[in-house]
Amino acid sequence: MLVKDILKCKQKGLVTAIPNMTIRQAMELLIKNRISSLPVEDDDGKLIGIISDKDIFRKIFETRGDYRVFTVGQLMTTDLIVGLPDDELSYIAGLMTHNRIRHIPIVEKDRLIGIISVGDIVKTQMENMEVENRYLKQYLSGSYHP
Repeated sequence: MLVKDILKCKQKGLVTAIPNMTIRQAMELLIKNRISSLPVEDDDGKLIGIISDKDIFRKIFETRGDYRVFTVGQLMTTDLIVGLPDDELSYIAGLMTHNRIRHIPIVEKDRLIGIISVGDIVKTQMENMEVENRYLKQYLSGSYHP
């Protein structure tokens, strides 16, 4: 299965951040939207980073709670690992596992078009297993007719 197939099924409305956004504003977006990362775009809409709840949590711990002076631009990861719409989902899963990350921004022509999470991969794998399981049960019971 390709990344673009997963993106078609996901809800529209990608939530993003900007570099000068406060960490409090970023946390509000994360909590309100029940997500755990925010792609960060510049004024021209170009993807320049990503910030996750883990990045914020780490800074809160390091500063003993004095995180309010930081902006998204100061905490975001800028060394990005991105995917393309035509990438196989198994490739994206491998990137996540190898790099120990939970989200991969998907870009097309230097523009952010979506984000794939570990949850998206697990959900897709479970759906595929359910379909395969159903066919196998039908085949074994003799009720499968192609």
